[in-house]
Amino acid sequence: MTRRILWRLANLVPLLFVISLLVFFISKAGPADPIKGALSEKMSPEQIEQIRQAYGLDQPAWKQYLHWLRDMFTNGGGISLSVRSPVSGIVFPAFLNTLILGAATTVVAVALGVLIGFVSGIRHGRLIDRAAMLLVQIGSNLPIYWFGLIVIWLTAVQWNWLPPGGMHDLRGDGGFGDLLLHLIAPAVAASLVSMLIIARFVRAAVIESAGSDYIRTYRSQGFGRAAILGKHIGRNILPPIVNTTGLTIGSVITGVVFVETIFSWPGLGSVLLNAIAGSDYPVIQSGILLVATTFVVVNLITDVLLDLLNPRLRHGGA
Repeated sequence: MTRRILWRLANLVPLLFVISLLVFFISKAGPADPIKGALSEKMSPEQIEQIRQAYGLDQPAWKQYLHWLRDMFTNGGGISLSVRSPVSGIVFPAFLNTLILGAATTVVAVALGVLIGFVSGIRHGRLIDRAAMLLVQIGSNLPIYWFGLIVIWLTAVQWNWLPPGGMHDLRGDGGFGDLLLHLIAPAVAASLVSMLIIARFVRAAVIESAGSDYIRTYRSQGFGRAAILGKHIGRNILPPIVNTTGLTIGSVITGVVFVETIFSWPGLGSVLLNAIAGSDYPVIQSGILLVATTFVVVNLITDVLLDLLNPRLRHGGA
C-alpha cells in the first residue's frame, strides 16, 4: 500500500503542472485588456505600453507563463494589476476564509447526509423513506443561490436566529462563538447539493448491506439490532461515505463560491468575482490554481483513506 501512496504522490506533480498550464492559458483567452482595464483612460498609449512591458505582458505567452510560475514560488504570485499589491496578500487570507466555510460545509453535508441516508435505508419502503426521498428529489432541483436567500429570509428575517451575513459581528468580540454563529447559515446553504448526494449513496449502501447474506446470518444467530446496525452495517458503509464525500468536494467548492456572495462572506469567491470584473489576471490565475490544487489534494487524501479502509490493501502492503 505504501507503494500505491507514493505512486499517487508522484503523479500529483505532472497533474498540477497540467492544471497550471490550463489555468494560465484559459485565463489569458479573454478579449479584455488587463492594463487598459486597470489604468486610467487619461494615460497615453506610450505610458500604457511602458506599464505593459513592466509587467511582462509584451512577451510571448510561454515566457509569461514561466514568469508567472516563478512568481508563484518566489514572489507570492506577482503583483495585482488593480490594487498594485502582492497577490498573496489578497488571495491567501480570502482562501483561508473559504477553507473555513468549506470545512464547515463538509461537516454539515456529511452529518445530515449520513443521517438522512441511514434512516431512510433502514426504513426502506416505509413512509419515512418515501418522505425523505421526496425531499431529496425536490432539494436536488433547487438552485443554491435561491436556497441561500431562503435560508437568510428564514433564519435572519423571520425567526431572527442567525446573522444575515458577514464573518464576524463588528460590535462583538470576534471570537470563536461569533464565528460559529455566522458559519451556520452559509454552511447549511452551501451543503445542499453535497448533502443530498451523500444521502442517496448512504441509503443505497445501507439497503445493499442490510439485504446481504451475512446480515441475515447475524440476525438468525440472535445478534441485537443495535449491534448489527452499528458494528456491521455502519462499518460497511464507511468506504462509500468517504468516497462520496471526496467526490462531492467540487460541489462544495462551487456552493461555497456562490454562497459567499449571498452571505457577504469575505472569501475567495468574492475576490475572484472582483478580479474577473477588473481583468486582474494574476489574482484570477492564483485563485483558480489554489481551488484546483485543493480539489486535487482532497481527492488524493480520499484515495489514501479508501486504501486504508480496504483490509486487503492494508494487510497486503502492496
